[in-house]
Formats: sequence, structure tokens, C-alpha cells
Amino acid sequence: MKDDFQTTVLGDTGLKVGRLGLAASYGAPAPAFEEACEKGCNYFYLGSGRHRSGMKTAIRNLCRQGLRDKLVISIQTYARFGFMTEFFFKQSLKSLGIDHADVLILGWHNSAPFSTLLDFALKMKEQGLCRFIGMSGHNRSVFPKMAQKNIFDLFHIRYNPAHRGAQTDCFPLLDTHPKPGIVTYTATRWGHLLDPKYMPPGEPALDASDCYRFSLSNPSVDICLCGPKNIQQMRTALTSLESGPLDTREMERIKIIGDHVHKTAKSFFS
Repeated sequence: MKDDFQTTVLGDTGLKVGRLGLAASYGAPAPAFEEACEKGCNYFYLGSGRHRSGMKTAIRNLCRQGLRDKLVISIQTYARFGFMTEFFFKQSLKSLGIDHADVLILGWHNSAPFSTLLDFALKMKEQGLCRFIGMSGHNRSVFPKMAQKNIFDLFHIRYNPAHRGAQTDCFPLLDTHPKPGIVTYTATRWGHLLDPKYMPPGEPALDASDCYRFSLSNPSVDICLCGPKNIQQMRTALTSLESGPLDTREMERIKIIGDHVHKTAKSFFS
């Protein structure tokens, strides 16, 4: 079971991935990402935020070591027009010193992307700039509809103990053929699940590894993204893989905490 908890195949892409994904933009230095890669974490997600230099340096270092084929590099762009999507995507490729990425993520789409953008993404795939196409967003109802178009190979979906709606709104409806990969994000609910002030009376705050284990314990989830700020946070995240799935008691406790956090820690997203 431990091996299943640590590695999987991303949907029907054929890509073998570590189940803990790595997100840039939070400040972790290159050695943190390289250490995680040594432990089997090979899904590198480069978003559009700041503080991405650590991951970029790590990817360049790993590629120089001849490890490019072991990495699954995913680049996201929030651009809404095809020519801008290609421009930002190529900029990221250049900064990484590579000629293609494994995944192009069309970022933050809460409704169906423009057909012209989808056409451009498919053209980029045909040109070899990316091997697969994914989409992220916060509107769960959109993912099953987009899966029917057979354009997307994977989805980035918000999922954590306080936001469990994907268990009914997405995951069962994405068990299709072909099957898209499922990558979850905001595992700590923007840190609220780690903050003692949002806990039910008498309950200690969750550890980040608890949140990652919650997501990875769901058999529909291929990858759970972590966004460490430093090497210590990365090492804490990595312990989730060694600990394995949550048992029944742990799962029930985390659900209770998640429900309480959802009620008490307000956010832009319900």
C-alpha cells in the first residue's frame, strides 16, 4: 500500500508521478525541490506567481544532471487569448532552459474556456510545445462538462477537509474513459487548517502533512500539490508519504475540523 500512496499514473496520460506534487511561488529554495525529487516527487508545477526562482533553478539543475525524462513539468498561464498563452508559455520554457513542457495548464477557468483558446492550446500540443493539456478552476461543475470534450488530460481541482464538494461534484463524474488525471490544490485551505484560532474547542491544529494525507487518501486523487516556503516545510510535507493513508479515526477528526473551519474561517471561495 505504501508504494501506491507514493506513486501513481496520472489519469490516462501514462505519466508515472509521485503523489505529492511540488508548487512554485511560495519561496522554497532550489535544494528543497531537489531533495523532494530524490524522494520521488517529480510533478513540478510552475504557476504564474512570484518567488518561482527556487523551482526554476532546481529544474535547470536536475535537467543538467540528465533527469529531464524523469520530471513532469507543468506550466500554467492565466492568459485568456491564445497568442498571449503561447507567449507566456514560451517565456517559461526559455527561463527553464527546455524546449517543451509535459503539461500546459489553462489557469483559473470557472466557466468553459473560449473555443479559440482551446484551439490554440491544441495547436501548441500538436507543435510539441506540450504533451498534455490541463485546466484549473474553482467552479467544480465545470470539470465534468469539460471532460466530455476530450481535450483535457488532467484537471487541477480545489480539495481539502473544509472543501470536500469535489467528492460528489467532480470525482465520480471524472471516472470516465479516457480518464483525466486529478491534481488537488489548497490542501491547507490557505493555512486556515493549520491555525489554532480556527480549531473547534479542545482540538489542536492540523499539521500540513495531515492535510496532504487527507487528499491523498482519496483514491480518485492522483496528486496533491504542496507549496512549501522553505526546506523545513518541504521535509514536513514529505512525511505525509511515509505516514500513508489516514485511518478511520484520523479521517473523522479531520472532517470535523474541516467543517468547523469552513464555518468560522471566511474566504472568497465557499
